[in-house]
Amino acid sequence: MGKDTAQQYQNVILDCRQVFENKTKDYGTAWRILRPSSLTDQLYIKAQRIRTIEELGTQQIDEGIKGEFIALVNYGLMALIQLQEGWNDRATLSPKDALSLYDRESKVAFELMKKKNHDYGEAWRSMRVSSFTDLILMKLLRIKEIEDNEGSTIVSEGTDANYLDIINYSVFALIKIKESE
Repeated sequence: MGKDTAQQYQNVILDCRQVFENKTKDYGTAWRILRPSSLTDQLYIKAQRIRTIEELGTQQIDEGIKGEFIALVNYGLMALIQLQEGWNDRATLSPKDALSLYDRESKVAFELMKKKNHDYGEAWRSMRVSSFTDLILMKLLRIKEIEDNEGSTIVSEGTDANYLDIINYSVFALIKIKESE
């Protein structure tokens, strides 16, 4: 991998994990009641806000696009956890177990990023942050279509692969934002 992509990626994940951990301290694991389709909608709201801010060049809520990309990483990881563990009507997951599952799924995303980054030759470094936003929105529309078709696809990847791509695009956007600061 060129530059220090692996280290930059891990640093971003650590930042996102800290936000996840702090929110878990504040709210517990209430997100466990969300079905994957609800998480998809939450991801869509966050991505759409990023796009709106990019288009308008202004925002009225203090949290900027950096915070929204962090939210995309965290909600994407929650969605992967829900796909693997199933959703639950009660938030019965301990904070320690939630972090363990977070780490498990972020490792899956990291391993996929390394493989794709090798094959694509770090093409993401030439991309614009706004392109990541558009790709994330496209992935979310795909996920919605798959969910509306009750999870069936003919030749396409499933929702999990799309969530992984959303996580990785968001990490790349956060790396690029940090590099431009």
